[in-house]
Amino acid sequence: MSDTGGWAGPDPKDRPDDATPPAGGPIPPAPPPPGAPYQQYGWGPPPGYGKPGVIPLRPLSVSEILDGAIATMRRHPGLVFGSSAVVAVVAAVLQLLASRYLLPDVSALQNLGPAATDQQVQNAALKALGDTGLVTGIALIITVLTQTFLSGFLTVVIGKAVLGRPVTFAEAMAEARPRFLPLLGATIVYSLAVGFGSVLCLIPGIWLFTLLGLTTPALVLERGRVGESLSRSRQLVSGSWWRCFGILLLAGLIATVLQYLIDIPFRLLAGGTITGEVPAGWGGLLVVALGQVIALTIVQPFAANTTALLYIDQRMRKEGMDLQLARAAGTA
Repeated sequence: MSDTGGWAGPDPKDRPDDATPPAGGPIPPAPPPPGAPYQQYGWGPPPGYGKPGVIPLRPLSVSEILDGAIATMRRHPGLVFGSSAVVAVVAAVLQLLASRYLLPDVSALQNLGPAATDQQVQNAALKALGDTGLVTGIALIITVLTQTFLSGFLTVVIGKAVLGRPVTFAEAMAEARPRFLPLLGATIVYSLAVGFGSVLCLIPGIWLFTLLGLTTPALVLERGRVGESLSRSRQLVSGSWWRCFGILLLAGLIATVLQYLIDIPFRLLAGGTITGEVPAGWGGLLVVALGQVIALTIVQPFAANTTALLYIDQRMRKEGMDLQLARAAGTA
């Protein structure tokens, strides 16, 4: 980002070896050198550099990361919910069409009757399985494309919100647009790596999910290449894997539960069940799609914001980025 020199990291010459004592107060501890872990001072949190935006400029607690994600949604509701709603509507329409025209006709399989030959049953089952796989693949592609756009856009918004600076849709789009194609490549590599690791065994998939989980904010805010961003995520998560895993898992659980609670009433209204079965007609599918749009409009920004703030927190802990942000915000 231009506000922070591309978020590439603080300049070592900006780190004083000592600090001038404020009038009537103790000498604050100096920030750590680049690459050194941020140490806790006394019984409270590090002093930090104030709170110009949605988070204090110091290493964050879990609650501060989650609160910062929500605060960004409140501070920029038009940008956050507007972009999320547009993405959710596009995704819902595409998935609605795929579900309506490509989902297998289960009733046809059930109505074959006892006179059907084994070959007829096998052909009908294979067709239903193929149609289901096609719909699943289309839904996955739609999810990857829409999430790539939304995550990149919201990461730019988070960067401004941390500094307490206003941002318009045009400004955020201008910064995010050049990163969409590299971000799509990084998302595909990340998804394939996690998926392949999960197929081999669940544990490698979880490990890669966390280790590479900060790739998106690293690519957008540092303007790096795909390989560089994957490497940056690994570098920032290393040594803090369990903490990053816990925060990402907690954010994912909150988002999943919230989406489920919003989705249930619409499924029941459509005449379906809470397990996901809904009537095949247009009416039921439209009601369910409306519920999905509302749920995703709320849930997706929370998850994207949490990931971006976790990235910023790791850089403050490992690289003293709070000093660089404070100078960009004018608080240091």
